[in-house]
Amino acid sequence: MWSSFASFTVLALVSRSLAATYSLNQNYVGTDFLTAWTHEAIADPTNGRVNYVDQATATSLNLTYANGDTLIMRADDTTVLSASGPGRNSVRIRSNAEFTHHVAVFDIRHMPQGCATWPAVWETAETNWPNGGEVDILEGVNDETPDSITLHTGAGCTMPASGQTMLGALTSTDCNANDNGNAGCGVRAPSANSYGPTFNAQGGGFYAMERNSDFIKVWFWSHSDGGVPSDLSTGASSVDTDNWGTPTALFPNTDCDIDEEFSANNIIINLTLCGDWAGQAAVFNGAGCPGDCVDYVNNNPSSFSNAYWDIAAVRVYV
Repeated sequence: MWSSFASFTVLALVSRSLAATYSLNQNYVGTDFLTAWTHEAIADPTNGRVNYVDQATATSLNLTYANGDTLIMRADDTTVLSASGPGRNSVRIRSNAEFTHHVAVFDIRHMPQGCATWPAVWETAETNWPNGGEVDILEGVNDETPDSITLHTGAGCTMPASGQTMLGALTSTDCNANDNGNAGCGVRAPSANSYGPTFNAQGGGFYAMERNSDFIKVWFWSHSDGGVPSDLSTGASSVDTDNWGTPTALFPNTDCDIDEEFSANNIIINLTLCGDWAGQAAVFNGAGCPGDCVDYVNNNPSSFSNAYWDIAAVRVYV
């Protein structure tokens, strides 16, 4: 995912010295997502069949609901769309704060699923894309498992073809968004429960991303796993990533200056439909989805009843 839309007022967080222990800086739970994040009512930069709405519209239509330890964000699942009108209403939110060196932890109970869906949890600098970098932590399309973890940057960032100690499989090494149709440098997670219906069937899971001068790492644990680190699962006041084991994805600074390629980034959580990836005929039909993606979105509102996020918390440690 990416965008060049102008950012709102943000809080810049100064890079921390390298260490495995990080302290809680932001704890987003429930209604915090209504006060410390912005609903971005923008044209979808990935050309999806979607209409991102503002917070007032999202809450009035029950597309966004926040209370207690729950944030729900969904696509409209009741309206048949006119082919000449706007896309299906959906939600895209962005943290008001920006982060450089940090750990971000995402406790997610349910992610959007279904044909045409393209959900993502990611970080970027919208006003300086791709030169400010982008980290796609949780992303995929049309229920095709597993998770795709990807970096997108300006020129001058590549990943080694081998040698990384990680659980996932490297799928591409060129991070430059101007090459290869913006494929980026990616890692394919090793387990089906990292994405989509299988993720949801097991009660969701935890994603965590660590970024410092030496590397970017991403971990995943299903909620059904027994080995979730206690500092992560309890929302502790500090975390020690050295105790988290082998990451799902590792992007070292071997041939990529992380601090040069990645500026302060916001966190974004969104759901688009069809668009440049999910809407490609070969991708849409290849996933077993019928007909044309845009027609499917227009005419099958009930197919999006499971196209929602249920997020328990997002915590950021610096």
